[in-house]
Amino acid sequence: MVKAVKKTPAKKTAAKKTAAKKPATRKAAAKKAASAKPAIKRSTSLSTIGRAVYIVDGARTPMIKAGNKAGPFTPVDLAVEAGRPLLARQPFDPREIDDVILGLVNVHPDEVNPGRVAALRLGCGSEVPGWTVQRNCASGQQSIDTAWKYIAAGNADLILAGGAEALSHAPLLFTQKAAGWFGQFMTAKTTGQKLAAIKNFRPNMLQPSIGLLRGLTDPVVKVNMGVTAEILAHRFNISRTDADAYSVRSHDRLAAAHNNGHLEEMHAIIDRNGKLYDHDDGVRPGNTVENLAKLRPAFEKPYGKVTAGNSSQITDGASWTILASQDAVDKYGLKPMARIVDCDWSSLDPSVMGLGPALASARLLTRHGLKQKDVGAWEINEAFAAQVLSCLKAWTQKDFCQNILGLDEPFGELDQDILNIDGGAISLGHPVGTSGNRITLHAIHAARRLNSQLAVASECIGGGMGGAMLLEIM
Repeated sequence: MVKAVKKTPAKKTAAKKTAAKKPATRKAAAKKAASAKPAIKRSTSLSTIGRAVYIVDGARTPMIKAGNKAGPFTPVDLAVEAGRPLLARQPFDPREIDDVILGLVNVHPDEVNPGRVAALRLGCGSEVPGWTVQRNCASGQQSIDTAWKYIAAGNADLILAGGAEALSHAPLLFTQKAAGWFGQFMTAKTTGQKLAAIKNFRPNMLQPSIGLLRGLTDPVVKVNMGVTAEILAHRFNISRTDADAYSVRSHDRLAAAHNNGHLEEMHAIIDRNGKLYDHDDGVRPGNTVENLAKLRPAFEKPYGKVTAGNSSQITDGASWTILASQDAVDKYGLKPMARIVDCDWSSLDPSVMGLGPALASARLLTRHGLKQKDVGAWEINEAFAAQVLSCLKAWTQKDFCQNILGLDEPFGELDQDILNIDGGAISLGHPVGTSGNRITLHAIHAARRLNSQLAVASECIGGGMGGAMLLEIM
């Protein structure tokens, strides 16, 4: 089992107290908000570690589909676009935040430690620390888990936790052979040495190695993420039609969510050329299983079941959540959206990494004496349709639940009417560092609409892990 490593954040200095003086308007807003403390209903049956920790607000950008060139926003650009409107509506000054934690996988070379860069660009001040976490597909949820533990332990009261990714900026890499040639040429001192190096040049040295594809291949078992979904489809007898039908529903649900205003956490953004992005632009409503059936398998030709049409899209996007202690809630008059009850990280063989949610979610609920039916809203990141369907099927199989989950009976069949009710990564994309944060935030909104007291947000994680977070809705 992989456990999150707990670190002690840097203590605030006296300099921060001096620098953190807020404008009178901020003080007035905080004082007014604090005069009406919200009533918080906290369950007495669901225990948690340390102090109560609440998600009090959150926001995300639209997910922008990657094209054939770098997109208009870097990872930190996206984090700033999501963070500015979020922080602007708060009754506290950004400099009152104790820590900024950002999940990100593919770091831009001009934005080393993007968590710190984002904190500075968002106006949190030089005294507020900022740093970056990476747990592959769950990086954005890892930021929330880390913030939760810090606040629960009493080391912080207010933390900005998010996730960002700009997969369109994933690098093209030179091969080792090409890098060796460039090294030889650049260190050549005489004309003769340079001519000798030029003689060794081969045109194929200019053929790049695609960094994104390399990142999607597990370095230990040497299996591409798409192939792991094919393995699950075979083991759990998921048909191509099943996967395509799931994809169609994901797109239709996202389109409906856009049309009905159910994505209230999303804020439109504008690039430097004035182009407006006001929706998740990978959505394809009105598609059909018949149309998707025309696509060729992407990984296991000619009979594979995983295609570009039933896999998550390559996109750019960012998401933030604000976590607060009870003290911060009382001080600023914040209105909690949800209380974080618990988080679980489970591990399994990387070749079947897609089953991660089946393990983590079951362990999480079992630890609190809950059944699947006790949770009324579910978000499972849609890395692949076959992967999500395999998790659902695994929960219904007695052998799997006994031998793998350690349960006496099957975990149960999940009602898909409460699963990803507004679509998921197949329709809006999977910016790797962002998704864990996005699904956690949206699980709260979905649970409110479904009038559910509990929600679970879960994802599979490249490298053979699964994450799941249990939320009590306020």
